[in-house]
Amino acid sequence: MLQDISMIDALHHVAIICSDYGRSKDFYTRILGLPMIRETYRAARKSWKCDLAVGTAQIELFSFPNPPPRPSRPEAQGLRHLAFTVRDLRAVVRRLEEAGIEVEAIRTDALTGRDFTFFADPDDLPLELYELAPGT
Repeated sequence: MLQDISMIDALHHVAIICSDYGRSKDFYTRILGLPMIRETYRAARKSWKCDLAVGTAQIELFSFPNPPPRPSRPEAQGLRHLAFTVRDLRAVVRRLEEAGIEVEAIRTDALTGRDFTFFADPDDLPLELYELAPGT
């Protein structure tokens, strides 16, 4: 049974693909006052990425050339996905699969070296599981 043990520890980040990067960055940093952790231009994707601090969590603000309105999956304008930290990614994936939840193959984040994967909620909202570093 899934309800007897909590698998989710905390919110790690919320990723948002915006239609106008400058306007959105101004809103989140100047209007809402969120501190910028870092800003990166990803030339291969012609995309800006701005990491913003939100307490112990983050918002990842992305730009992409001509993003389509959100149909349902990542890389579209709007909410990209919600990410949750877990201590043992493989154990959580096993439990989800045992419950009949389809989970994508585990990947490694090229920037952090940490493992992650995606699955979807009942409305097909993309959800990410992001494994914490050992000892955290």
